[in-house]
Amino acid sequence: MFTNDRRQEERTGRYGTPRLQYLQDLVSQFQNATTEEMKEKNAANLANFAYDPYNYTFLRQLNVLELFLDCMTEPNEKLVEFGIGGICNSCAEPANAAIITQSGGIPLIIQCLSSPVRNTVMYALGSLYYLCSASNKEEILKPEVIDLVNRYAAAGDVNINFSNLANAFLEKHVSGNK
Repeated sequence: MFTNDRRQEERTGRYGTPRLQYLQDLVSQFQNATTEEMKEKNAANLANFAYDPYNYTFLRQLNVLELFLDCMTEPNEKLVEFGIGGICNSCAEPANAAIITQSGGIPLIIQCLSSPVRNTVMYALGSLYYLCSASNKEEILKPEVIDLVNRYAAAGDVNINFSNLANAFLEKHVSGNK
């Protein structure tokens, strides 16, 4: 459920932690984590907050979108999954999309299409669906990317979710461009 100021106040109560402070605490915990498990937990929590437009301004203020992109460069597949999950959850918002693309996010997202982790691939397909625009379509609609997306589209017997999302991407961004 999406949040607004009134609902947030009701949920937080008089003595609760304001959302911005709570998110800042998660970012600090991620940055100061001493184990991979702690980093994973905090990245997952931040990605869960990225779906709600109420949090978008806070996430931008705290550079969480850049943190998600940094997670996607890690060798830890869970951090990659949570990073691309946060990107996917937030990239439909134009201000977030601009930060993601201007921060070099598109090549990182494209890399996620080849991940062995199903969620990572789904989040990458969803992110590209929302991010592909006139200003970056040449970067996204490269032959090797279209080939990979076509293979996911044809994989309906193996994974209908991949197929459906890949077909939606192709219909919106490739079929309409012919």
